[in-house]
Amino acid sequence: MRQISNSILMIRPDGIRANEQTAVNNYFQKQLEGSAEQINAQAQKEFDAFVKKLQDAGVNVIVDRSGASKDTPDAVFPNNWVSFHANGDVAVYPMFAENRRTERRTEVFDLIESDGFKIAEIVDYTGAEDEGLFLEGTGSLILDRENKKAYCALSPRADEDLVIEFCEDFEYTPVIFNAYQSVNGQRLAIYHTNVMMCIAETFAVICTASIDDKKERKLVLSNLKEDGKEVIDITEAQMHQFAGNMLQVVSKNNQPLLIMSATAYHSLRPDQVAKIEQHCPILYSDINTIETLGGGSARCMMAEVFLPKA
Repeated sequence: MRQISNSILMIRPDGIRANEQTAVNNYFQKQLEGSAEQINAQAQKEFDAFVKKLQDAGVNVIVDRSGASKDTPDAVFPNNWVSFHANGDVAVYPMFAENRRTERRTEVFDLIESDGFKIAEIVDYTGAEDEGLFLEGTGSLILDRENKKAYCALSPRADEDLVIEFCEDFEYTPVIFNAYQSVNGQRLAIYHTNVMMCIAETFAVICTASIDDKKERKLVLSNLKEDGKEVIDITEAQMHQFAGNMLQVVSKNNQPLLIMSATAYHSLRPDQVAKIEQHCPILYSDINTIETLGGGSARCMMAEVFLPKA
C-alpha cells in the first residue's frame, strides 16, 4: 500500500466566505475586505491556477465544477467529509458545522466513478452528529497508509471514540494526542490535526511545540521515527502560516511532490526547504483568499483517491 496517490478530488469554490459556524473553534479564519462577488471570483481564480499547476505536473485532478449546493461556504475543503480507500471503501464523516453537512453529495461519487474508479462500499459515520460527536475526515485523521497508523489530535471536531471506531473498521492503529495553539494568551485545542502535521512517504512535517504534554509528544515522535520518517519540525508561527497543511502526491514519472500554499512555502526557513527537497520537489500555489477566509489551506482542498480502478 503506497502512502501517496496520483489522483485527487477538488471542489471549485462557489459562494466562499468566512463561515460563522466554523469560526467558533477555527482560529485560523479571518475576514477579507470586498464584495461577495469579488471575493468569490478571486477564490475561483486561485483555485483554477492551483489545479492547473497540479495538472501540469501530471497529477490527475478530478474537479467538481457543479457549484456547491445551498449554503456551503467551505465546500472547497472536501477532505473533511470524505476519504477514499484502496479496498474500494469510501468513508463519510460527521461534521461539526451544520452548514457543512450539505457538502456531502452523492453526485461527487458519480464523478469519481466516471473517472474510472470503483466504489465498493460506503462506510457512513454521519449518525454520530445526532449525538453531537464529530470526526472530520483527513482533517482530523492523518493516515499513515503504509504503516496503518492514524494520528489524531483530539478537538471538538475529533471525538476519541469515533477515532477508535474508524481504526477498527479500517484496521489502523490509533495514535491519539492533544495539540494546542496560543489564542489571546490561552492554549486552545487546534481544530484539525492536518494544520499541525503532514505525513509523507519518507518524512513528516510537524509542529511538535503544539503538543504540550511531553509524554504525548514522545509518543508521536517515537511512532514517526520507528517507521523511518525524518521529522522536520516547524514552529507555531509557521503553523499559523499553514506550514503544517501540506500533502504529498505522485506526479508524472512517478515523482513524489509536496504540495503547499505560497503562504506556507514562504514561511519556511531555507534549511527546512532543503530538508524537504532532499526527499522530493515542492509545488506551491497562491491561495491566499481561500486560506484566509476558510482557515484551511492546500491540504484541506485535496481529497486523495486511492480507490481501485473499475
